[in-house]
Amino acid sequence: MFRTHAYTAFAITPQSPIVDWLADLDASLARSNGFFVGHPVALDLSRVRLSPAAIAHLIDNLAERNIRVLGICGVDSAVANSSLPPVLRGECHTQGLDLPKATPIAPAPHPEKPTSLLIEDPVRSGQSVVFIDGDVIVLGSVGSGADIVAGGSIHVYGTLRGRAIAGVKGNARARIFCHRVEAELLAIDSYYKTADDIEDSLRHGPVQVWLEGSTLRISAMD
Repeated sequence: MFRTHAYTAFAITPQSPIVDWLADLDASLARSNGFFVGHPVALDLSRVRLSPAAIAHLIDNLAERNIRVLGICGVDSAVANSSLPPVLRGECHTQGLDLPKATPIAPAPHPEKPTSLLIEDPVRSGQSVVFIDGDVIVLGSVGSGADIVAGGSIHVYGTLRGRAIAGVKGNARARIFCHRVEAELLAIDSYYKTADDIEDSLRHGPVQVWLEGSTLRISAMD
């Protein structure tokens, strides 16, 4: 016993010139890659006049795009041959269909550069810490012969025995803070003082260093 079934298939309708139509199809598939994969497709040729050889070539082009044509319609049965898919009986009823657009993925935001560098360990003699994009914060001490170089301010929560150079990018508002000053050199921008220039009354205590015009100032902090 035979039974009849009705199936729904996508119908695509080429238009002349075929080269331009294929280019438009490629643009749509670029937004919805794989949309036709696994779906039956009917090729409606009612708007073009193609020879059997041209139809076969078009079907090959569609196959390269993962579009498998299961049947053709809109042609005279006389053009059908054994190398082409079967001619579908009746009319191809089609309606406009927009391929789903791919959801754009927002680009990952560029990570912002840090504006400060935190050093949790002591900076030992001979070591150099250079951070020209912002402040340098040292939770421990800075050993003799060590260098701290910052584009912004320098904060030392321990003893500063080495050299501290702040505002190296011309930031005259940069400052130097330390809990205990025994520094070999203190500098902001291009202005500096050596250990011999630091008043005895300020040594071994907390100080802040800043620029006042072209003069480097050092004062005790309560």
